[in-house]
Formats: sequence, structure tokens, C-alpha cells
Amino acid sequence: MSIELKTKYGQIDISNDVIATIAGGAAVDCYGIVGMASRQQLKDGIAEILRKENFTRGVVVRQENEEVHIDMYIIVSYGTKISEVAHMVQSKVKYTLDKTVGLAVDSVNIYVQGVRVTNP
Repeated sequence: MSIELKTKYGQIDISNDVIATIAGGAAVDCYGIVGMASRQQLKDGIAEILRKENFTRGVVVRQENEEVHIDMYIIVSYGTKISEVAHMVQSKVKYTLDKTVGLAVDSVNIYVQGVRVTNP
């Protein structure tokens, strides 16, 4: 599936995998994020941290009518305020997709899959 953007020059089709990779990259750059997690349920209470090439497993892009919704599964750093980290990720993902692709995202839903202690 892909997102279709219509411009005065023609139509642009952008794959959901491309949008997921851009959104995952923007999220990982935020303070307080350890990494992306798989959208599959936790195995034995441990969330797997995804590498850059697997961001699409931790981001779901949905298109309903003309609206675009993104679900993100993240792992946050211990000691950070989860609500602030989630809000920062939402803002950065919306901004990044608007500036790089020209895509207006209607909602960015954050699912915290785990908390990790990081080394200073």
C-alpha cells in the first residue's frame, strides 16, 4: 500500500515502508528514546530494540479516506518523563514528515513497549 500525493505536476506514490523509515528515524533522534520496538507483543517481558533497517516493524502507517495515521512502538530511557518523550516524538515525526515528504499526518499514536536503563 502507498500514500498518493497530488501536485500540480502530477501524482506521487510513496510507499508505507518509506514513511515508516522516515518516522522511525525522526523518533530515534529524540531525547529519551532508546530505540524502536516491534509491534508484536513482548516475548518474556523483553522488548527487542530494532535496527535502522527494521524500523518498518515498529511503525504502522494507516490511511483512512484522506487521513494518515501513524502508530509507533518505542522503548524509552529510564528516568525520563514518558509523557514528555511521547509528545516530543509526536511533534518531531509530524514536522519531519511534513518537511521531507509534504505529508500532513493527522495522528501519531505512541505505544511504549518498554523502559531501559542506559549507560551514561
